[in-house]
Amino acid sequence: MDHYRVYGNPIEQSKSPTIHQAFAKQTQQEICYEKELVQLQQFSEVVSQFIKQGGKGANVTAPFKEQAYKLCDHLSERAQLSGAVNTLSFNNGAIFGDNTDGVGLVQDLLSNQVVLRNSRILLLGAGGAAKGVVSSLLAQKPDLLIIANRTQAKAQFIVDQYPEENIQSSLYNEVAKYHFDLIINATSAGLTGDSLPIPNQAITTNTVCYDMVYGKQLTPFLVHSKALGAKKVIDGLGMLVSQAAESFAIWRGIKPSTQEIMKQLRAELQ
Repeated sequence: MDHYRVYGNPIEQSKSPTIHQAFAKQTQQEICYEKELVQLQQFSEVVSQFIKQGGKGANVTAPFKEQAYKLCDHLSERAQLSGAVNTLSFNNGAIFGDNTDGVGLVQDLLSNQVVLRNSRILLLGAGGAAKGVVSSLLAQKPDLLIIANRTQAKAQFIVDQYPEENIQSSLYNEVAKYHFDLIINATSAGLTGDSLPIPNQAITTNTVCYDMVYGKQLTPFLVHSKALGAKKVIDGLGMLVSQAAESFAIWRGIKPSTQEIMKQLRAELQ
C-alpha cells in the first residue's frame, strides 16, 4: 500500500486525510494518508525520513510551503512561479514539487459562478498562500490583480515575477482608491481572528469576498464583509477539496470528483 502524508503546524484541524481516503475509495485506489505535526525546525528531516520509509508523496500546509520549495530537485512551472510548494512526489530518490493551490482556488471560484475574466481582483497577503495562486489567477485574464500587504516590498517582489501582466502591489490602507469585483484573503487573519487592516470602503455591494480559510462559522473577514454588504462571501473549503483532487491526480494519475466529499465536509462542519 502506498503511503502519503500532510505536514503542517498546526495540523490537527486538517481534513486532508478524510478527503484523500474518500478520493481513494471513489477511484478504487489503495492508499494510506495521514496527517503529521512537524516542529518548525524539523521539516526537511521529517520529509527525508518519510522518503527512507518508502513514502510516495506529501501535501504541505502552513508554514512549510516555502521550505518545501527549497527541498525539491525538480519543480513544476507553477511551483517555480509561486516560490511555494504544496505537493511533493518522491520518485527514485528525487523530490518533485508542484503547487495545486491556484488551480484549486480558480476551480472553486468558477464553480461558485464568480467571473474572473476582465475582473478586478484584490489579493490580501504576500506569503506562501498568496504566491501559490497568482499565476492561476492571471491565467484567467483579469483586468487587474493587486497584491496588498503590510510591507509593500514583499508584495512588489511577487509582482516583479510577472512583468507582462496587469498586476500591481499596494499597502493595505491604500486599496480603497480602487474598485474590486473580488477580494481574496490569503493571510492567516482568518485563523487567528484578527481583522484585516483594509478600509471598509474597499468592500461594496458589488464585491465577492473569498477567504482561503474555512471553519464551522464564517471567518472574521467574511463576517465583516457580509456586514458591509458584500455581494457574496465564500470560504476556502472548496479550494481545499479542489487542490486535493489535483494533488491526487498528480500522484495516482486519475482525477477524482469533488462534489460528494464537499457535501460530506460541509455537513460535518455544520
